[in-house]
Amino acid sequence: MATTQELKDFSQQVRRDILRMVHAVNSGHPGGSLGCNEFLTVLYQEIMEYTSDSFDMDGKNEDVFFLSNGHISPVFYSVLARSGYFSVSELATFRKLNSRLQGHPTTHEGLEGVRMASGSLGQGMSVALGAAQAKKLNGDSKLVYTLHGDGELQEGQNWEAIMYASAKKVDNLIATVDLNFKQIDGTTEEVLAMGDLKAKFEAFGWIILEEKKGNDIEAIIATIKKAQGLTGNQKPVCILLYTEMGNGVDYMMHTHAWHGKAPNDAQLEDALTQNPETLGDY
Repeated sequence: MATTQELKDFSQQVRRDILRMVHAVNSGHPGGSLGCNEFLTVLYQEIMEYTSDSFDMDGKNEDVFFLSNGHISPVFYSVLARSGYFSVSELATFRKLNSRLQGHPTTHEGLEGVRMASGSLGQGMSVALGAAQAKKLNGDSKLVYTLHGDGELQEGQNWEAIMYASAKKVDNLIATVDLNFKQIDGTTEEVLAMGDLKAKFEAFGWIILEEKKGNDIEAIIATIKKAQGLTGNQKPVCILLYTEMGNGVDYMMHTHAWHGKAPNDAQLEDALTQNPETLGDY
């Protein structure tokens, strides 16, 4: 198990990867990637049980993860690479022609660690439910984890899946919602207010945990472990994770402006200065 400092060092290097990947091609989504950095760091470096050097699509007898809000691919690719799924040097191919690391994760190139294409929003819950039910049919006791954006919940398919999960008692699933209250065109309240998400999930029959310190590594660990303890009780579990879009880069925080915009040369240098190298750049 990693120490808190080792996890912080890992997440800081991931932050550098995100910034450099998006800057190199002047394209991508740094804001949400930075906001979910600590969560994915904890998930892959502390929580999930998996074997990265023998990846297959079935994921039998190991925990599996589905990224539903696929536009935050930079953080996903960085964490996968630095968790041993593929070479860290491949991060330099992000969004380039014929690269496996496209703007939204895809499966047709056989990218290790990626079990679903998630370009269109709102589909991850449905796919994860199928995987979770397959695990039950196979007598597999491992868990399925998902991540969803709060703006993504404006997509109706989510709510069909959320209803299905409780109706079918899918209790080996832990879904996390990234609550940063921002999306590409403004705040979620301005674009399409969703009201009380906690009350909505509870009304649909889910067990809900809220973590207000969504960028705090120790808090995330504690909350996910609590969620693990609530599985197997005939109900799916949801974590509402309050994060800050652009976390770790001062000029990207507290605004939706960096949802899908790359930093220029000077901005990149500023951001990297705020986040010194810890594990080695690609």
